[in-house]
Amino acid sequence: MKHSNISVFIPHIGCPHQCSFCDQRTISGAQHAPDGNEVREICARALSEIKEPQNTEIAFFGGSFTAVPRDYMTELLSAASEFVGDGKFSGIRCSTRPDCISAEVLDILKSYGVTAIELGAQSMDDVVLEANERGHSACDVVNAGRLIKEYGFELGLQMMTGLYKSSRESDIATADALIDIAPDTVRIYPVVVLNGTKLAEYYRRGEYRMMPFDDMVSLCAELLEKFGKKGIRVIKCGLHASEFVEHDMVAGYYHPAFRELCESRIYLKKIEEYANDCGYIRIAVPARDISKAIGHKKSNIEYMKSKGVEVQIVPSASDKTEIIERR
Repeated sequence: MKHSNISVFIPHIGCPHQCSFCDQRTISGAQHAPDGNEVREICARALSEIKEPQNTEIAFFGGSFTAVPRDYMTELLSAASEFVGDGKFSGIRCSTRPDCISAEVLDILKSYGVTAIELGAQSMDDVVLEANERGHSACDVVNAGRLIKEYGFELGLQMMTGLYKSSRESDIATADALIDIAPDTVRIYPVVVLNGTKLAEYYRRGEYRMMPFDDMVSLCAELLEKFGKKGIRVIKCGLHASEFVEHDMVAGYYHPAFRELCESRIYLKKIEEYANDCGYIRIAVPARDISKAIGHKKSNIEYMKSKGVEVQIVPSASDKTEIIERR
């Protein structure tokens, strides 16, 4: 059953740090702090429109939710909680920082019906965290994640790839460290350099050099496979499409279909394995994956053609990917 969120964006208030990459107004598009009544209006409207509210959560995104002033946080939670249970939405989720989690905070969240908490870990390399002025350590992520799980919340972890002072190896190590925490979900955000951030200054001065876009797609494809093999659901890969991001982006790995590029890369890897030492191959894939197997603008087909292999992709009668013909 497909899961969805009713997103309520909270602007950048209460957060104790300004990270090198952060411009939350651009990322979330939020420039106005909603009050409890506005949350009620958003939820009531959504409840009247959504067919399966039992598969939908109210989600507070856009900032460090548990770092906002306590009265404001409970005002928003109180409003949202009125729309949870008894044929309404299934729960509430929020995103926050690892160093803004405590037993006291979790008691409050639990009392208002919060079901899932996402932590912005970003990296598990302390050198990278310090260079990007995150204000917390990898150990804080481990401790906060453990406490959240002990309280019975669903745990989500967010990581950023390609950060200042990071490398392919440190990003893979971050993914391995997140897997060790055993989250329920993960979000992968390749870095987007936004105007007005310190990262933009580093980039313009030449202090911050970024790997090629194609290499980032390969890296994130590898991470998708890595999390998938451990049964950890990746609920986002790539920053969501936004006119604000497109307007304020200086550099980085933004593409409105970034995840599909990564999933296409995974298919290309499979196709290369299947097509070893042959000149023609016909492969059946699940109908929902046809475009991923073919690649963005037929990139996988064209790449294999450049290697002297003709590839034909057809829909599978089953839910499996399999070779139909090979010669």
